[in-house]
Amino acid sequence: MAAKPHPPAARVRTLRQRLIAWYRREQRDLPWRRTRDPYAIWLSEIMLQQTRVDVVIPYWQRFLAELPTVHALAAAPEDQVLARWAGLGYYSRARSLHRAAREVVARWGGVFPRTPAELEELPGIGRYTAGAIASIAFGVPAPLLDGNVARVLARLFAIEASVDAPATRAELWALAETLVDPAQPSAWNQGLMELGATVCVPPPGSPRCELCPLAGQCAARAAGRQHELPVRAPRRAPSALTWVTLAATTRAGGLVLARRKPRGLFGGLWELPSLEPADDEAPAATAARVVAALGLPARPAPRRAVEQEHVLTHLRLRLLAYQVTLPTRATAEVTVPGDAYDRVALVAPAELPRHGLSSATSRLLQALSLT
Repeated sequence: MAAKPHPPAARVRTLRQRLIAWYRREQRDLPWRRTRDPYAIWLSEIMLQQTRVDVVIPYWQRFLAELPTVHALAAAPEDQVLARWAGLGYYSRARSLHRAAREVVARWGGVFPRTPAELEELPGIGRYTAGAIASIAFGVPAPLLDGNVARVLARLFAIEASVDAPATRAELWALAETLVDPAQPSAWNQGLMELGATVCVPPPGSPRCELCPLAGQCAARAAGRQHELPVRAPRRAPSALTWVTLAATTRAGGLVLARRKPRGLFGGLWELPSLEPADDEAPAATAARVVAALGLPARPAPRRAVEQEHVLTHLRLRLLAYQVTLPTRATAEVTVPGDAYDRVALVAPAELPRHGLSSATSRLLQALSLT
């Protein structure tokens, strides 16, 4: 049974009434729901991409405390932005957030555009995020479709095709556009997201149909297929990557850090300088190459210290950390290793919080007792 892009008007009215009433009664008390400030709402939507609500809340609060307006964000240096984002992952979001803030200030004088089309012109804002900001902050009847909403609609209308297929995504967007309540778009859109997050949940959990305000309207439940839908394309197995990383410290406590170029994995973040081993190269030989690339003395040789694995969305990153202690003068002429970095610096422990570090680097520093 395929979904109908234009379900009957009577059914649409029933869905709107029941979902909005449920949302107003059952919604979680989330801090970004207490404001209509488009900057704060935009920040929450970007942070919530691929990240759990309970993780986002303290980051959102700290970020707003330090950078409370789009003007403040636009004026901040990138290192400050990445430092406040450190630990959230998907750091391209923070870099896009920063660029978008500067564009809002430059093009609109710090006043957010209200239409989805204008919002989509900003870096890092796609159709979903534009619809969320427009409907929640400005009351524009714009549709939105994220993973939670796609799951709700796929079950509600018993969509059997993979929700990852382009044709199915187009069908779901058409449904979302038809269903959005023109009078209460914020409550409707947030109700759909809330239902998917708390009731119409994905595997391995089970949909809590007994709590769903739309259970009587759900085609998947009527067919006994609520556990089978939605259909998704199989996930790719994560690829594997190994880095040999060097913790070069001075007797005075300084630590050599390198900043990755803006693009790619951990772009714009500071980390212990690393190189990927060549084919069949022993890790100790790679560590020696890191030392040589930095222009550091060859003696003493680095010693193997810590091994860690970090699982990212499509990647298993294995870090082999080597340590070496250097005289302070040894870092005077330090150079940038390889072509992955754009800066190298000797950083005192007290200065680490001012540098954007990935969670992988933070965990590694803790394991090495360097924080």
